[in-house]
Amino acid sequence: MLQKLHILNYAIIDEIEIDFSTNLNCITGETGAGKSILMGALSLILGDRADSSVLQKKEKKCIVEGYFSTNKNTKISSFLKQNELDGEEALVIRREIAVNGKSRAFINDTPVNLNQLKELSSMLVDLHQQFDTLELGDNDFQREVVDALGDNATLLITYKEAYSTYIACKKQLFFLQEEQAKANTTLDYNQFLFDELNEINLKENELENLDAELKLLSNAENVKQQLDGIYFELNESEQPVVQQIKSLNNKLQSLTQYHPNIQNLFKRLQATHIELSDIADEVELINNTINYSAERIQLVNDKIAMGYKLLKKHNVTNTNELLSIKVVLENKLNEVLNSSDAIAKKEKETNEWFLKCINSAEQIAANRKKISKPFTQHVNTLLAQVGMPNAQLKIEVNDVALNATGNNSIEFLFDANLPTGQAGKSSKFEPLRKVASGGELSRLMLCIKSLVAKKLQLPTLIFDEIDTGISGEAAKQVGNIMRELSTNHQLIAITHQPQIAAKAYAHYFVYKAIKEDKIVTNIRLLNNDERITTIAQMLGGERPTAAALENAREMVGN
Repeated sequence: MLQKLHILNYAIIDEIEIDFSTNLNCITGETGAGKSILMGALSLILGDRADSSVLQKKEKKCIVEGYFSTNKNTKISSFLKQNELDGEEALVIRREIAVNGKSRAFINDTPVNLNQLKELSSMLVDLHQQFDTLELGDNDFQREVVDALGDNATLLITYKEAYSTYIACKKQLFFLQEEQAKANTTLDYNQFLFDELNEINLKENELENLDAELKLLSNAENVKQQLDGIYFELNESEQPVVQQIKSLNNKLQSLTQYHPNIQNLFKRLQATHIELSDIADEVELINNTINYSAERIQLVNDKIAMGYKLLKKHNVTNTNELLSIKVVLENKLNEVLNSSDAIAKKEKETNEWFLKCINSAEQIAANRKKISKPFTQHVNTLLAQVGMPNAQLKIEVNDVALNATGNNSIEFLFDANLPTGQAGKSSKFEPLRKVASGGELSRLMLCIKSLVAKKLQLPTLIFDEIDTGISGEAAKQVGNIMRELSTNHQLIAITHQPQIAAKAYAHYFVYKAIKEDKIVTNIRLLNNDERITTIAQMLGGERPTAAALENAREMVGN
């Protein structure tokens, strides 16, 4: 609830302070007196942008302060906590416009940005201005009205979470399918390349080893002959080298007692004898493994030829590089196979979330359909009350594809001239945005907000000239509705209608005055006598007749 509004140096306002009633507050005044300026100043603390052009005195900053009572509103408390702001029952929202045009906003003296200010103010105040009736024709607004009355808030939170997950799953599924399609274009070729490498079945360094083997096989006879000769000289000749070394070593051993260095020479020669013996054994062993085989040569030749063909094909230089390519190809093939499993899994997940969305959407749709009839009945009753007895509102709920708000659309249909006794039988119902006039929209908006407000935690409703296009009995009934609504919500209404002003608990009069040779806007709370005079003037002009005064007295008395 807005308890107090303090405005300093804004437009033609020097300084004013308004203490508001908790019920219906009406603000009146002549055209051009500054009522819209008040709304402009108020909009600053609601998050609107401003610049230095609003300064009355260019050398002095502008300050607008709103003092609000939160009445322990849970949404507001949660906002304050999330934004690390002081959580109190009383809130002071301040907006400052410096002489250079820079703007600053504060909540309980803590600086905040405009987005934070807008978010908080949307929980405190619902500002309805003259042209806001246009949103009545907006399908999103219409749906929000029905959802508020249908108690869909919790269901919509659950649904939107599910829908968001569903959309994310759809995007992931599309990506997987796209990647699989790309992979499928090269699948057959990659399979062919892999099969080639798999068929040859190369091992690590195999081509290099086969080259060496082929070289050996091609020279097998010569190698065996040479190895035989070496073994013979080492172990089997008339004077085998191994035996000669052993004999020499024995002689050297007999001399070790005569010179200290001979012992070392003996050990070295002994090691040489052992090494030569091992060499002779290994020569024999290698020689025994070498066997000429024309068949083996052919096999090796064939594999080398195939291997070198693959080296050239893949533009690499060794076996291990070919094996790396084989691994890459295998991974690509596995990815295609695995992608099918991933796609199947993602399809299942997507379908599960789709079904969750459908179930939630159907519950939401059921509530929308359930509330539509009693809502239109209430609205139509109120329309008759505000001077539109032949006007009828109808809600059309149509099934549509699943979207962010459910699986149906809301359309408000309207007939302003339904013949008496033909309720619900009109063939002239048209979308509201196409057929309703400005005055009809104003009254319709009031009727709708009077019903919706009961479902919202908005303590303050502000109507800026919602009474456009009405007068007489219709204006009186509008005043009655606003007064009734103000029993549970604070209302602030700028009006030109005496019938509405007469219903106020607090009546404020905006006027122009001269201060320091400048015209400034002032506002004052009227006492009962001043109210009667002002309302009489609204009825009959600047100099009201006795009849107008009496009429005003009766209106205020009621």
